[in-house]
Amino acid sequence: MPEYRRILLDGAAVQVTVDGDELVAGDGRRVKTGEAQHLPPVVPSKVVAVHLNHRSRVDEFRIQLTPTPTYFHKPTSSLNSHRRAVVRPEGCKWLNYEGEVAIVIGKTARNISQAEAGEYIAGYTVANDYGLHDFRDTDAGSMLRVKGSDTLCPLGPGLVTDWDFHGKYLRTYVNGEVVQNGSTDEMEWDMHYLVADIARTITLHPGDVLLSGTPANSRPVQPGDVVEVEVEGLGRLTNHIVTGPTPVRTDVGAQPTESEEVLSTALGGDWEFRGIRAPRR
Repeated sequence: MPEYRRILLDGAAVQVTVDGDELVAGDGRRVKTGEAQHLPPVVPSKVVAVHLNHRSRVDEFRIQLTPTPTYFHKPTSSLNSHRRAVVRPEGCKWLNYEGEVAIVIGKTARNISQAEAGEYIAGYTVANDYGLHDFRDTDAGSMLRVKGSDTLCPLGPGLVTDWDFHGKYLRTYVNGEVVQNGSTDEMEWDMHYLVADIARTITLHPGDVLLSGTPANSRPVQPGDVVEVEVEGLGRLTNHIVTGPTPVRTDVGAQPTESEEVLSTALGGDWEFRGIRAPRR
């Protein structure tokens, strides 16, 4: 399956293809994969994410799945890439990973059927839909700061075309330990459904990204942790967690909270029965 990446090469953003352990630019320049400075593999005009889709995640929260998907938006300023730092702002501590498959649009889509949707998909990449749950109360359901803060949308390492999304495993690792282990077959709504649903009223442009949901066991990570998301056939996206250089300002806006909703979401629901341990500071 062809894989395309975007890297910084001699100071310019360049699309490259994967050739073994090297990345090859269109003009023939080569760089070792391990030495390349990766960029997000696509440049979207928007990133749309589904709230709940994996059955294991729904079961974890012991809730009834809605009859149709619900969505939220991650601003493009939250984009990040392979082997880059994910920033947990100073003063916050409930930053959760969410390993996902990202759908990348290949041509303008509007009012298309589910059967047609595959023709409008350029390919797929790996995503980590981080959530900063300290702001869950503040955002009152919008998820803007929870999911849209800077660095919280890593994509990569590359865009893979001609990938069949059926029956593929999805695993998240923290410091080498498997913490999420799911499958695309447990998704209530598949990739084609999600594209057709959004495109009913929102025009999707080439490069736009749809995040398709995470399996059970999204949990907080701490500065110093290395988080990897691996999807069968798409590769492994690696990031590390750092503390932001400055605290969240206290002279404007609501501040981070630790309500029951914050703790329940960050720790997987039914938090009072799970023997909560405070995260490392």
